[in-house]
Amino acid sequence: MAPGLPAGEQEPQVLPFHRTIPRLLRDPVTELAKMGTDAGGRIVRLNIGPFQPYLVSHPDHVQQVLKTDWSNFVREGMFWRPLRRVTGQSILGEGEGWESSRKVLQPLFTARYTASLGEDLADIIAGRVAELDEHARSGRPIDAAQQMTAIVNESVIKVLFGGRIPRDVAERLLPEFATCATSIGFRLLLPFMPYSVRVPGDRAFLAATKKIDEIVYPLIERALSEGTRTNEVLSALLRVRMEETGAADPRQARDDLVSVYGAASETTAVSLTWLWSVLHDHPDVYARLREEVGQVVGDGPVRPAHVPGLRYLRMVLQEVVRLYPPGWIIPRQAVADTEIGGVRIKAGSQVLVSPYTTHRLAEFWKRPLEFDPERWAPEQTERRHRYASIPFGAGPHVCLGQHLFYLKAPLVIANLLSRYRPALTNPQRLTLVPGASVRPKEKLMLKLLPIERSRQA
Repeated sequence: MAPGLPAGEQEPQVLPFHRTIPRLLRDPVTELAKMGTDAGGRIVRLNIGPFQPYLVSHPDHVQQVLKTDWSNFVREGMFWRPLRRVTGQSILGEGEGWESSRKVLQPLFTARYTASLGEDLADIIAGRVAELDEHARSGRPIDAAQQMTAIVNESVIKVLFGGRIPRDVAERLLPEFATCATSIGFRLLLPFMPYSVRVPGDRAFLAATKKIDEIVYPLIERALSEGTRTNEVLSALLRVRMEETGAADPRQARDDLVSVYGAASETTAVSLTWLWSVLHDHPDVYARLREEVGQVVGDGPVRPAHVPGLRYLRMVLQEVVRLYPPGWIIPRQAVADTEIGGVRIKAGSQVLVSPYTTHRLAEFWKRPLEFDPERWAPEQTERRHRYASIPFGAGPHVCLGQHLFYLKAPLVIANLLSRYRPALTNPQRLTLVPGASVRPKEKLMLKLLPIERSRQA
């Protein structure tokens, strides 16, 4: 304990400006994790110029911030400003706006409701994967990130908008959301920079946001004019809003849809992209995964009923989101003075929960940097701290899209592995690019080798 501190109170480990900034600019995701793991999960205070956020990674501290004392740690402050420019006030906000949106949207993303979408999702995914046959016949590799995003996008668009959005329009949304997700990296690293000063990524971000609005607002207006008797998310959302207030605010509907799109698509698409690099590096995992898909699915087609039987596939996905959690930092702002782990936190302080760090703490994970799906075997998980794994966050703000993730991702993987033998053609060391999620900077190219089957899906 530092001299002069009250009994039980501790000082955080403080990293000075001249050590923090170069490391974060060089490799923000990896270096932030090292700062937390080197401290063994202790609270770390980062000197990033005008303000000094606290890095939180120990599961006990994560539980306090996201669950037991969640109302004192709100989604406000400068780290949220870049994201709010595209998501607006919805489930990614706070206060009445968040409570209202959560009340409307949560029933649409429960395990039961998600399961009701399964047959439609299976048909959409199977059809979209089958379109890759041309690449398989010609031997032309596919861009893994591009194709995984396209497959996920088509299924999510169907769930959100039903038949109201043509495929060519839906595909126009793809690059705009990707731009928004990646172009805020500089703002996240240096969030204190005033918006009167243009920084790298600003121009692309604002242009992409404008294009998203140009696509989404007409869809909302069309839904309002046609009526809301169908069951896709847009109609259900507008229907509940009108029942509550007598009218549906297009801006609120736009914010809800954009937020939900991110929750339902970003996690799945990015995780599926990382998967192919991981499987290339672990041929034993790949072989076992192929064997399981063959035994459970057989000659196809892949249906939602197969998903519960794909137990090893789920373990693989859990390990992918452990090593590459889509939400690499979860920013919060303290409302009132408090303590975390004996460290005094003043009101207004920024707190960064870091899943990427928590998932690498040696105290809670054996060989934390190794990819090992076996750590998710049922007999292993009982001995793990509940908050040692937080790929979807935790507490009242937990990601709504997690049930959809564990339905969509297995359907995509099972369809691909039952139809082709995907092989990575350009294995390489990947660079982590921070943004709304963590993506690989380099392209991953997959060659699809057709599988002879007695019956095609």
